Amino acid sequence: MLSSGQVRGIAVARWLALSAFLVLGSTLALALPGRLSAPTSGTVREFDVTTRQFGYTPETIVVDRGDKVVLSLESADVSHGFYLDVYGVNAEVSPGRPTTLEFTADRAGKFRYRCSMTCGPLHPFMIGELTVRPNYPYTSAVGLTLVVAAGTVAYLWLRKGNRSGRQSAALGGKDLWPEG
Repeated sequence: MLSSGQVRGIAVARWLALSAFLVLGSTLALALPGRLSAPTSGTVREFDVTTRQFGYTPETIVVDRGDKVVLSLESADVSHGFYLDVYGVNAEVSPGRPTTLEFTADRAGKFRYRCSMTCGPLHPFMIGELTVRPNYPYTSAVGLTLVVAAGTVAYLWLRKGNRSGRQSAALGGKDLWPEG
């Protein structure tokens, strides 16, 4: 037979384990949204991008994760390049010859695109930015589901363990988890 101190110690240890598990689960659900989110079916996002010495118009392109991105590139002056390393996209853009690039934005984050052909003295500064927003609703739903499931399992585990007939002397011989 367990003493009341041992019963109380077991109950405290289980509650601490439950608390730690829920805190860890909540932290992961909030801290990893970009890494856990799955691409959605996405929509087709089309952009007309003009290249000229020494920049891109627009300078920033914003899409959602899972979107199919279609870029219509056109040069306003000399030959330029369009290089987006993270997606393996590279194209030459010559005056009078529009170029079309397509890719699926399957990685969340901010990525730089740059001119890949020497086009003049300020060529190294010809940079633009692609921003791919993560799919937060999906991540939040998954994280919340995991936390609730873990909390339910831990609660049932604690309830079952303390309802095994052991009683606490500190509670006057009453069951730690009375029926209702």
